Amino acid sequence: MTGLAKPQGVKRMQVVIHAGAAFTDDGRLLGSLLANKAALAQSRSLPLGPRHSRQFVKVMSDSVIKDVPVDDAQEDLREIFPEDLNAERLIISSDKFFGPRRTALQHGQIYPFAAKRTAYSEKLLEGAQLELFVGLVNPGSFIPKILMSLHEDQRESILGSTDLSCLSWLNMIDDLGDLAPGVKLTLWENEDTPLIWGDIVRAMAGLADDVALKDEYALLLSLLTGTGKTQLLELIQQGTAKDRQSLRDSLAGIFEDHAQPEQIEEELDLPGWNSDIVSAFSELYEQDLAKIHTMPNVRVLHP
Repeated sequence: MTGLAKPQGVKRMQVVIHAGAAFTDDGRLLGSLLANKAALAQSRSLPLGPRHSRQFVKVMSDSVIKDVPVDDAQEDLREIFPEDLNAERLIISSDKFFGPRRTALQHGQIYPFAAKRTAYSEKLLEGAQLELFVGLVNPGSFIPKILMSLHEDQRESILGSTDLSCLSWLNMIDDLGDLAPGVKLTLWENEDTPLIWGDIVRAMAGLADDVALKDEYALLLSLLTGTGKTQLLELIQQGTAKDRQSLRDSLAGIFEDHAQPEQIEEELDLPGWNSDIVSAFSELYEQDLAKIHTMPNVRVLHP
């Protein structure tokens, strides 16, 4: 499309899509990107606001469902990608990119339409290098939260047609590799997000590791007790950590010792969903993560 086109010999436009998953960040990552627009501008990165992000997903989704020709769909995106776009890296954030929540658990898979929608987006963003960022979640908590967010009829339909015990992230990741092999994939465990918030933002924006960010530790602070907040602020202000790994280890220690239980423990209200089920999914989740860490074309952010 013209808005993303680059003359021959000029660096390709990069488009980053943060696709959730659902319930992982409540729009906070996009808020952090927008709050750091000045730093992002230095690397010619531009985060689109919530309205334009939603508009992109709507055009893409409607086009996939209705089998709209790519050229026609590109015309609908010109308001989002203007001709005089002064950026080399666009960032779009929407937890509906892989599909609405009612489709998140279907056909024996988590986000079964993720790869098809990503592959179509690659065509839609013709000439651009597409990158996909996803925070993975323990299916033991993700599945009941998705189901309880749906209308009762939709929930019963999924429960009656889907073997929940077979659901994992691996099929989605494999499908992405098959249908959209040119798309760069960056993953992380949502459970680690408070400890690697700055890394996620910098990776999305293409910023160097040493670029300072506003409110980099705001999420972590919000989860800590008063004692934990004091220790974290002292650590940051004094700069006593010798290197990044030392800092990360200190952050992890503070989080482990001083997290507020009510902030990190989730209520799972799905009838019949108990701690034994969550434990079984947690074990499978750890096994899947071990496999994901060995995948050659996947970048995993971790503490």
